[in-house]
Amino acid sequence: MSDKTIKIRKSGNSNILTLPKEIKPKAKRYRVFQGRDGMIVYVPEKSNPFKDPAFINRYKNSRQKEEFEGPLFDNELS
Repeated sequence: MSDKTIKIRKSGNSNILTLPKEIKPKAKRYRVFQGRDGMIVYVPEKSNPFKDPAFINRYKNSRQKEEFEGPLFDNELS
């Protein structure tokens, strides 16, 4: 882990945090969050399969196999 300190730069209406050259990004896009303690976290952006029409279409009529076979107890399917 890098032990370097960086400063926030302003560019127009944006704040910029530069990465030290030792940090090699593994994604092109990141989501950014700030915690209550002020920590800034960058998370690589990944597609959400539950919003992907091809994924939804492929699995829309799928049913999970019950772990315990036998009759249902009540209204588990409603």
